[in-house]
Amino acid sequence: MLFSRPTSLSTMRTADINRQAPPLPEERGPGGEVRRWLALGSMLLLAACSGTKFIPEGSKLYTGSTVKVKSASPIPKEAELTTELTGVITPKPNASFLGLRPKLYFWHMGEGKTKGLGHWLANKYGEKPVLLSQVDTQKVKGLMVNRLYNNGYFQPVVHSKVQVKGQAASVDYTATVGRPYTIKEIHFPEGDSLLPRAVRATQAASLLKVGDPYSLQTFTNERLRIDQAVKNQGFYYFNPDYILFQVDSTLNNQVNVYLKIKGKTPEQAAKPYVLNRVRLNTDYTLNDTTVSERPIRYQGYIYYPDEKIFKAKAITNAVFLYPDSLYRRRRQDQTLSRLMSLGTFKYVDIGFRPARQKADSAGYGFLNSYVRMTQLPKKSLRAEVLLVSKSNGFTGPGFQVQFRNRSALRGAEQLLVNITGTFENQTQSNANTIGLTSYELGATAQLVVPRLITPPFDIRLKNSDFQPRTTFGAGAKTVTRLDAFTQQAFNLNYGYTWKNRLTNEHELRPIDVQYLRLSNTSRAFDSLLTARPFLANSFRQQFILASSYRYTYNEQTLEQRRNQVYFSGGIEVAGNLAYLISSRTGQPRITNEDGSQAYTLLSQQFAQYTKVDLEFRNYFRTSANPSSGNKLATRLLIGAGLPYQNSRVLPYLKQYGIGGPNSVRAFAARGLGPGTYRAPIASENSSFYDQVGDMRIEANAEYRQDLFPYVKGALFVDAGNIWLINQDPSRITVDKDGNPDGKNGQFSPSSFLKELAVGAGAGIRIDVQFFVIRFDYAYPLRVPYTNNEVVRPSLNQSFNKQDLGVGRLNIAIGYPF
Repeated sequence: MLFSRPTSLSTMRTADINRQAPPLPEERGPGGEVRRWLALGSMLLLAACSGTKFIPEGSKLYTGSTVKVKSASPIPKEAELTTELTGVITPKPNASFLGLRPKLYFWHMGEGKTKGLGHWLANKYGEKPVLLSQVDTQKVKGLMVNRLYNNGYFQPVVHSKVQVKGQAASVDYTATVGRPYTIKEIHFPEGDSLLPRAVRATQAASLLKVGDPYSLQTFTNERLRIDQAVKNQGFYYFNPDYILFQVDSTLNNQVNVYLKIKGKTPEQAAKPYVLNRVRLNTDYTLNDTTVSERPIRYQGYIYYPDEKIFKAKAITNAVFLYPDSLYRRRRQDQTLSRLMSLGTFKYVDIGFRPARQKADSAGYGFLNSYVRMTQLPKKSLRAEVLLVSKSNGFTGPGFQVQFRNRSALRGAEQLLVNITGTFENQTQSNANTIGLTSYELGATAQLVVPRLITPPFDIRLKNSDFQPRTTFGAGAKTVTRLDAFTQQAFNLNYGYTWKNRLTNEHELRPIDVQYLRLSNTSRAFDSLLTARPFLANSFRQQFILASSYRYTYNEQTLEQRRNQVYFSGGIEVAGNLAYLISSRTGQPRITNEDGSQAYTLLSQQFAQYTKVDLEFRNYFRTSANPSSGNKLATRLLIGAGLPYQNSRVLPYLKQYGIGGPNSVRAFAARGLGPGTYRAPIASENSSFYDQVGDMRIEANAEYRQDLFPYVKGALFVDAGNIWLINQDPSRITVDKDGNPDGKNGQFSPSSFLKELAVGAGAGIRIDVQFFVIRFDYAYPLRVPYTNNEVVRPSLNQSFNKQDLGVGRLNIAIGYPF
């Protein structure tokens, strides 16, 4: 028998049981707070016991369904099939968590009330009971049969059975199927006219494969693929509805597929089109229908209105619709993406109209195209008041003033000038960090050019949807730490950023120059530098002449994907060229405080190192619902900097620290390491933290759960530490018995796992989309310098807060990763 099957699929849905978790406990004082918690605990206990208490007599509370697929033959992709069948089950049962149904209880509290606390709880958090009588098993079984047909099971049988337990009931569905039908032959349309030939030309990339199971979703995707392919061959008016699949299922568990073009396909959809005229209007407004009477003609384009704001060349470099070329949908989408990514237009509209010119002898039609662009304001000034929270534990108010020019050189170049200032304080109970106060004032200028400046080459990346950029930057910053030092930093950089896919981004900086200068040091800080030569080396006045490259792969842009992967890897190399020039030109050397000789360039010492950073993240959404925030997030950070030749230690700004609200949260920012090093008790010459290193290994795991609207909870575990590449005699590290181990913070492959600090905790996040404030309470489980245990104080010793085994509350902005 030869028959035609529908080529559209019903919307596939998966089970969405909104699981709710009670708020995580916090420390409370005696009295009223304790009574409130007891009341809340009693309410939750009552919710567990009374979930079915108010169900009408003779009714049953519907608690959900199960689905099982049975077959005498192996079932391909059984888990996916079961998930698809589960998605058609309606209604959804009341939300539950560990057997509790608090939403159902809140509904009962407000039932029949028009005001008061019970009415508010019912409206805000309540959920009406879902009864077994609301379940239409015949309808659900019919939908399941439809889904099984869509997946190639042409003679399925679906049974349902109600399971009753007290006042609750559930429904079990069992689908019995045979072997799925598979594809035996695939036939594309025949004929020598333009459209059949164009469709046949796409066959090599077909999603239909001989031997694959019959799947209606695959047929739907194949129609969309063919539509995209022929539109890229000029068939502007083609539509996927013009494709019909005829399936012969009279064979033994096999089908022959015949792809047809509908006979009623309009003539205009059956021929390709060539672009005749392309008009570009960079100053279009909805209430303005007039255009310049004398447009600029540039490389075949008709360009409106003039070049006072945008040069024609700058805009046409982002346009891939060429006059006298074949229409291609790919080029239309690419043009839209490129123009929007310039950052200078609020809206971009691309349209096509039939040209008056008649079809040529080959049967091709002609289109006129217009590209209308609505500008953003060319110049803008923005001021912000900020709350700054840094990874090193400094927190405080700040401000930022930004000036932006969206076409500084009439080529859609963006000039950004930022002036920032902050007042920060760090008052964490770290052994060598006591009430540090910091002032910071800086200015940066950045010119972003929307093309790659690579003379003598003209690289446009025509196959990318994203606008490549060349960036020139300069900046100056001064940081003052009260009772410690003032440091000035100056930088110049030049680099490129580009994307070849939505998920892939590259950043290359051939030139990244920094100059660091230390001044106004206090007597206590000078004493600290004298006592710790490694710290003095890292703070030395020096140039950093670096080049860097970073690659980022980010699946978080694919919001529908249940498992999302993020990877970022970068390498930075500094000082090699400077070392070569200095050594070959006989530049004078200088002698450091430790007696070592250092090369100079223009009478200034420079840093020399290679630094590699790797970051892996994985986000797994535990619910099939794409809008759910329930997910397991994991992260692994690996970083290493190797100082050599002209440096024995990385510059301070390039070193690693660990601990704090975005790291190992049970410890203070930069309060760990290197290795098993334990910071001395704070004294007059140790009020500055120096727990930084050349290597870092850190791992984090966090489960995030939706609790209430805009409120999320989390459980997390963090582990990590930092180490030195070269030993530091001033930082004495200990073994498991507390005795010096001779490694002095240096990394050792045989023992680094034993030196990891571990902490765990819970958190609450207030997430209102554009702003997230986070409260994380973390407790140390393993301290690397105390025999891998949290020690208790003795009578004759002073201990840090960490040593007491007391947890740490972190308050931060945004998610940790």
